[in-house]
Amino acid sequence: MLIQTGPIPVSYCGSKDLSNLREVPVSAVTDTVVRLCGEANIELPADVHQAFYQAVESEESGVGRGVLARLLENADIAQQTRLPICQDCGLAVVFVDLGQDVHLVGGDLEEAINEGVRQGYEKAFLRKSVCHPFTRANTGDNTPAVVYVRLVPGDKVHIWVVPKGGGSENMSQVKLLTPALGRDGVKKTVVETVQAAGANPCPPVIVSVAVGGTFDQAAVNAKRALLNHLDWQNPDPEAAELEAELLQEINDLGIGPAGLGGRNTALRVFADLKPCHIASLPVAVNIQCHAARHKEAVL
Repeated sequence: MLIQTGPIPVSYCGSKDLSNLREVPVSAVTDTVVRLCGEANIELPADVHQAFYQAVESEESGVGRGVLARLLENADIAQQTRLPICQDCGLAVVFVDLGQDVHLVGGDLEEAINEGVRQGYEKAFLRKSVCHPFTRANTGDNTPAVVYVRLVPGDKVHIWVVPKGGGSENMSQVKLLTPALGRDGVKKTVVETVQAAGANPCPPVIVSVAVGGTFDQAAVNAKRALLNHLDWQNPDPEAAELEAELLQEINDLGIGPAGLGGRNTALRVFADLKPCHIASLPVAVNIQCHAARHKEAVL
């Protein structure tokens, strides 16, 4: 479990009345993860659903429009029958924003999350795809999950469950560029990564790009950006401009829905820019498939 922290408030450094802390039982975390595992694998997010309709209208290829129509039909069937939207139900990635005024009680947070994944994948009849890296022996319950915890102000626990399929994850990349390559080098890296991926990540995709920080921070930031809604407006003008340019260049590749040609290779590009060491230029490209599975809840 990766715990990301910021500066510790002064009020926490000395004596403090802990009676004001809000207690949250870890059993509530488990119950929430159980529910989110099923919902994320069955319900296409509303913003993605709307993006499909918009893509049908803008798609120049008749084959591409047909693929998008089938994807919408598949999503509707999954919703109606409560069956998974894709046979690859993914490795469970769980993000937790933990309020500093929360006291978790009743057990270990990471184990509570894993128990939620364990029960959630069984209850919703989801395929379990986690295995030993060498023997390939299945763990049998889709655990362990990949867990990221971030300490934030407040007394709430915000949980996101992001089942990540192998097809899209395998096409993702982290590269350490020579700083002299600059912005153009970053754009070239992103476009070449999507081009090399072709049909493998099940386009139309969502492309999340994190630039700066360190090798590990860039990878996590790129994954975290997939939590954004597709209509989210980036508050960083420089990042927003990069998003628009990359979306144009990616869709100019002509890969199209299901890799069969067309304008809609990507539905959205997210970009996150962070300062980095003067000798480094990390860039992480995390590709998400058309299902863009993620669900969230606040305790």
